[in-house]
Amino acid sequence: MATRGRPRTFDPDTALRQALSLFWERGYEGTSLNDLAQAMGIASASIYACFGSKEELFRRVMALYGTTSGGPPKSALREQPTARAAIEAMLRATADAITRPDAPHYCMLILAAPTGSVENHSVREFLADGRRAQYTAIRDRLARGVIDGDLATPPAGLDAVARYYATVVQGLSIQARDGATRTELESVITCAMAGWDALTSLGR
Repeated sequence: MATRGRPRTFDPDTALRQALSLFWERGYEGTSLNDLAQAMGIASASIYACFGSKEELFRRVMALYGTTSGGPPKSALREQPTARAAIEAMLRATADAITRPDAPHYCMLILAAPTGSVENHSVREFLADGRRAQYTAIRDRLARGVIDGDLATPPAGLDAVARYYATVVQGLSIQARDGATRTELESVITCAMAGWDALTSLGR
């Protein structure tokens, strides 16, 4: 008996992971639809049918990235018992993620599309929103430290301290992309945490 419609001949989850690898290696603008079709092993029409546009596919890829490689820094920030421990663990988890031997040495949220053509403005804003959310998560964790009593309200204010450590996170990614080793990033983290007392006016 004839079946209705054409059966899907690929696994969308596998295809999404293949797209993630390619976007991570080449960035958003450096990845064409043809490149994606070849890497995913499907026709361009199937990409449109399953994922929509290239931009929608990229958004799906970033959601996957956020729960895989981007997950440990988020968990570290959320799960450590004090604000100081949370910030330090987040930085170390970030350094681990961006120096893995089996993946490009940078964070996609920061460097997948930092600049580019006008028509890709919405992609850059999408990633900027993600970075703003990262800053907000750091600030919220600092605010939780104030509520819990392990952190006094910093003289510079929570916003300034949160932005400082968000900047460190972004800087680690750029350093890793440019060849810094895990050991070299560790020295950056040590310096960043050495400033904790001056920033927050609390002892360790």
